[in-house]
Amino acid sequence: MENNHEFSDRPLDSVSLQQDPRFEQEVQRLHEYTVAARWVLVLLLWLTVGSFSLWALRDDIRLLSEHFTWASLRYALSLRYNPIPAIGLTFTVSMTVAVLVWQSRNILFGMPQSERSRLEQQLLRIRQQGPSHPLYSWIVQSPRLK
Repeated sequence: MENNHEFSDRPLDSVSLQQDPRFEQEVQRLHEYTVAARWVLVLLLWLTVGSFSLWALRDDIRLLSEHFTWASLRYALSLRYNPIPAIGLTFTVSMTVAVLVWQSRNILFGMPQSERSRLEQQLLRIRQQGPSHPLYSWIVQSPRLK
């Protein structure tokens, strides 16, 4: 098994990597996969924990739809009367809001330098591990980049 990588002879200093357009494309591609992975996690949470929580609160939701008051809302989402569904729904909504705020910040203000350097380090680890890394074929050897 050959271990020839096209990046093995390149220096790994940050100045030369930031000037490499292919490296920039790969960092952007890794960021896109990070965004997709976070949304997949949120979707899985809604399909599992969120749906279980809503199903457990179905009687309270019906009561709320018939007679909405702040007291009935407080009762429906109370940790005292419905602890597991309330925690599950709170966790699912919190993760959704967190991903929305994270992605909105990146769109509106750009990616923070700390996150960019984290992605660069992760990309260097992916390149170093080579084809045995699960993301190598999607990030480094992507047909979109060639």
